[in-house]
Amino acid sequence: MTAPSTFGLSSEARNLHWLLTNLVEEVPGIQSVAVVSSDGLLLLSSDASRHAEAREAAGTAKPTGPRGSSADLATIVSGIGSLTVGAAKLMEFGKAKHTMVAMDEGSLFIMSISDGSLLGVHGAADCDMSVVAYHMALFVGRAGHVLTPELRNELRKSLEDSESTGSVR
Repeated sequence: MTAPSTFGLSSEARNLHWLLTNLVEEVPGIQSVAVVSSDGLLLLSSDASRHAEAREAAGTAKPTGPRGSSADLATIVSGIGSLTVGAAKLMEFGKAKHTMVAMDEGSLFIMSISDGSLLGVHGAADCDMSVVAYHMALFVGRAGHVLTPELRNELRKSLEDSESTGSVR
């Protein structure tokens, strides 16, 4: 896997990229990851080309994420996250901390980050859910305190710049 370009980013942004890359590479069964802001915008995502290469190497054409797009994963994470926040308010059970959706051929994990942002992970059907949840909690613990409004703006801008140039961040 080629690492996403972090040239010109602050040390905090580079650290978040490193944490995300490490999460994807070190935890078996993780297919794709997205960090979404509280207003539903994609801030950070795993490299979708990595998954296409892995499918080709395994000889399968089956997609490993929602339509292969980090934007699609971000939309799903934002929508489900919003529903769970609303449900928690209606039920008066406090804040929603995490959500898991188990499907026949995969799982979706969503975890709140301290600033209202969300971490979403699409996992393979055979992933160990407790291992994924543990590593997501580590990511949230490490990322939550640095995800300031300034850093969110920097991450959004870097994604917009990479989309306009066709490179992956």
